[in-house]
Amino acid sequence: MSTNPSEKASAPLPLVQITSKEDLIRRKLEEERARLAREMGIDLQPRKHFAKPVENLFTKDQRDHTTILFGGLTWKHEYLIHGALEGLGYKCEAIPTPDVQAFQLGKEYGNNGQCNPTYFTVGNLVQHLQTLESRGLSRQEIIDNYIFITAGACGPCRFGMYEAEYRLALRNSGFDGFRVQLFQQSGGLDQSEAEAGLEMNLDFFLAILNAMNLGDLLNDVGFQIRPFEVEEGQTDLALRECMDYLHEVFRTHRSFTLEGKLGGFLKNLPKIGGTTEYVGKFLDQLFGSGYTGALESVGQRMAKVKVDRTRVKPIVKITGEFWAQTTEGDGNFNMFTFLEREGAQVMVEPIGTWIMYMIHQAKQGMRDRKGVTGEEAQPEAWRIDKRIKNEISVRKSTAQLTLAESIFKREWNRLREALNNIPHGLTDQYELQRLGHPFYNSRAGGGEGHLEVAKNIYYSNKDLCHMVLSLKPFGCMPSTQSDGAQSAVVNQYKDMIYLPVETSGEGEINAHSRVQMALGEAKVKAKQEMARVLEETGLTLDDVKEYAEKHPELQDALYSVPHHKGTIGSAANFVRHVSSLMKKEGREKAFGSAAD
Repeated sequence: MSTNPSEKASAPLPLVQITSKEDLIRRKLEEERARLAREMGIDLQPRKHFAKPVENLFTKDQRDHTTILFGGLTWKHEYLIHGALEGLGYKCEAIPTPDVQAFQLGKEYGNNGQCNPTYFTVGNLVQHLQTLESRGLSRQEIIDNYIFITAGACGPCRFGMYEAEYRLALRNSGFDGFRVQLFQQSGGLDQSEAEAGLEMNLDFFLAILNAMNLGDLLNDVGFQIRPFEVEEGQTDLALRECMDYLHEVFRTHRSFTLEGKLGGFLKNLPKIGGTTEYVGKFLDQLFGSGYTGALESVGQRMAKVKVDRTRVKPIVKITGEFWAQTTEGDGNFNMFTFLEREGAQVMVEPIGTWIMYMIHQAKQGMRDRKGVTGEEAQPEAWRIDKRIKNEISVRKSTAQLTLAESIFKREWNRLREALNNIPHGLTDQYELQRLGHPFYNSRAGGGEGHLEVAKNIYYSNKDLCHMVLSLKPFGCMPSTQSDGAQSAVVNQYKDMIYLPVETSGEGEINAHSRVQMALGEAKVKAKQEMARVLEETGLTLDDVKEYAEKHPELQDALYSVPHHKGTIGSAANFVRHVSSLMKKEGREKAFGSAAD
């Protein structure tokens, strides 16, 4: 090794030479790029880093003339949310269910390679704005007087790109500057806190939550009654009357407020007044009878629909991607109507399951990160104070979420009871995690995570359905991962009938054909089950029908038939129930004769 000082002094020179060579190469590349651009007639603009467009805010002073647009759920949910928002003093409008034309608009104005729900929902907004324009409104009037609110998220799903897709499609269709604001899956509404046009307070959240819960319950009741209605169309007629009534209940509902002299005095106390009113609103939600009383009236109207529960119908449980399994239109090939037309009883998935899933996943994430600080490092073993502090923090956070779980489930069951417990209960998230985790890691996020796999096992093994139909968008990454796991599930549980169907804007005939084939197996399964139950009870269908005629309450739509272990179908469970009633009557007669 040389020790010459002059050599050490000259050591940095090669670095300078390399840098100058890089500069020379960069200049040559820029000169060549400029020459090619001149030859091709391209105007090279200076490069700009992408920045999220500045959103025109929805402020409090704009409420009187601004209409809130929303959509993406069933008409039952949207109708009640509409009533809830009107009750809070907002102008609002639900966008119609998207159709194939909306899908085509989404493809025309959006990016390539998006999933089915993206095209449908984005195109549906553009289509609705075009409709408003065709009614005589100018584009500037639409931009100034309307705002669209939707859900957003992140993770391995195109759902995280919805906001960008809405903005791109709106710009390409000539509605650049139209306001789109998101409810984040892991946060609140993306809006300015100061003088916000949409107040994210307790009244707002309770109103929306109640609207979605009642929408879930009425949606479930409708699907349980319609296949057995004696007079066709009576279920939908009763449901429409009930929804009109509930819409008015939400529109005229007034939240708890401090009133009178005492209320006025407490309101003037900065901390005490706000806390007292907050607690009052919460207690009114937990113990008030406003919504339960309304549902009891709804139950009385729905009970007037006469049903024939001896009809053998295979129960088809709907699972899959959230939007595809919820929407009632072209977005899932009008699958619910098709299934009922083909003689099936549809078991839909409530939005409440998704809410409970998000709470459960949040708790799971807290437990997994237990003891880890903000710097992603665990405190040293001797720092007992920090470890205790972390433990207390985790326990406090999980306790809050556990309380939220309990309250949500309690409210759900309280509303179910008002409808004679006809709607299905919420599925236990811990049971779903236990069933799904061996096949699909329950820590994996995106879409419905492990739920799709877990529901297939749960509803098949708990004797709750004859067939599981998974509706999902074409190319949906989380659902594609789920399909890989489902092959192992079906291989292990040989008796289950499981069919995944990818939805898009086309291919309805092919999808219906596939469903028909699987439904044929489910029908055979349901008929065999009914034959077995009749043989075990020693009854005939005529015996059961004759008994039901003599007991008119058994023909009421809101009559609760218990579920018997090992029996799936509604008709088969009804036969077992009638058999138990007949045996009970026989024992009572025998006891009465012996007493005489």
